[in-house]
Amino acid sequence: MHDDTPQRNSYRALFRTPEFTPLFLSSSAHIAAQTIGGLALATHVYRATNSPFLSAVSMFGPSLAQVLGASLFLSGADRLPPRAALTGISLAFAAATAVLAAPGLPIGAVFAVLLAQGLIASLGGGVRWGLLNEILAKDGYLRGRSLFNMMSGVMQIVGFATGGALVALLSPRLCLTLSALLYAAAAAGVRLGLTPRAPRASGRASVAETWRANALLWSSRPRRTVLLALWIPNGLVVGCESLFVSYAPESAGTLFACAALGMLAGDVTVGRLLPPGPRARLGVPLLVLLAAPYALFALGPSVPLAGAAVALASVGFGASLVQQERLMELTPDELSGHALGLHSAGMLTLQGVSATLAGAVAQLTSPATAMTVMAVSSLAVTACLTPGLRPAPVPVGIEERPVS
Repeated sequence: MHDDTPQRNSYRALFRTPEFTPLFLSSSAHIAAQTIGGLALATHVYRATNSPFLSAVSMFGPSLAQVLGASLFLSGADRLPPRAALTGISLAFAAATAVLAAPGLPIGAVFAVLLAQGLIASLGGGVRWGLLNEILAKDGYLRGRSLFNMMSGVMQIVGFATGGALVALLSPRLCLTLSALLYAAAAAGVRLGLTPRAPRASGRASVAETWRANALLWSSRPRRTVLLALWIPNGLVVGCESLFVSYAPESAGTLFACAALGMLAGDVTVGRLLPPGPRARLGVPLLVLLAAPYALFALGPSVPLAGAAVALASVGFGASLVQQERLMELTPDELSGHALGLHSAGMLTLQGVSATLAGAVAQLTSPATAMTVMAVSSLAVTACLTPGLRPAPVPVGIEERPVS
């Protein structure tokens, strides 16, 4: 049941909503762990192999497993108790990261652990965002998700800055240990701060139910277009980001922090400052902004100029808020967790695919060339999707097909 106590236009009111604060804080610890651990692992792999490809895949490659998880496990997003599921996911990440921090772990074993992490993570987005949609009133989801995105930006700025300094001063393995401890803190926050809730949907989670719900969501052309817009342009730009370590090995943390700063600015603007009408019309322009500044990397800019371009581009990540709002308008409540999980898993999968592709292109050419190729590809995909992203009345189509 939705809680209607928050005032419509206040971020502060969200924290008066029961259970919002512990979910927010535990998610903050989870994001900090991902940020510090991802940078540390990418740096460790690059130092060990001197390979832009393996470095990019080590940081974003676990996302490749999301497509497998979305095909097998996603029905659990609405059919598992949220508190138990989120606690288990964070504990699993803590254990896997502790393994990655072990000395002498072969590179092959590193990628096997990352594959397992990706499979586990495929369920996390649907559970977390479905719970957020349940905790908040229907018209509060955009503000809540905007605040979560802002938190993610802040934690990434702090995490990449801190992680970059710790990697330089100490070692990647110590940073991975810190990451494991943060995951454990996230698990404790969920277990102690949230109350038990029944699953949003009845029935057992299964592969067959996952495929059935995926097919229902995919059957509507408007939803399909929104999902593609959430997945592909974003993923291709993350392919650019996956090359920061190989483009500027000693300043990658700075570039990641600039990206997080731009994302924070975009989320504040879209989620807090723009009224609904203009916000809906800015979805496509923001996707263009997301990719266009990366064309500057064709010139091999210095770190300060590259950082400015990255910060400007990352404002365009605010487009995802516009598209998520539209996705929720097109999806019934009983499939909200599944739809958000499909969005999250598909987005992360495309990020992993794009990181792999970007690393391969960089291996054959250069990181700067690969960034340019990924940016131009993102612009081309946005151009193809634009006709289906124009604001339109919400169609009715899925409600007449009940979900057990």
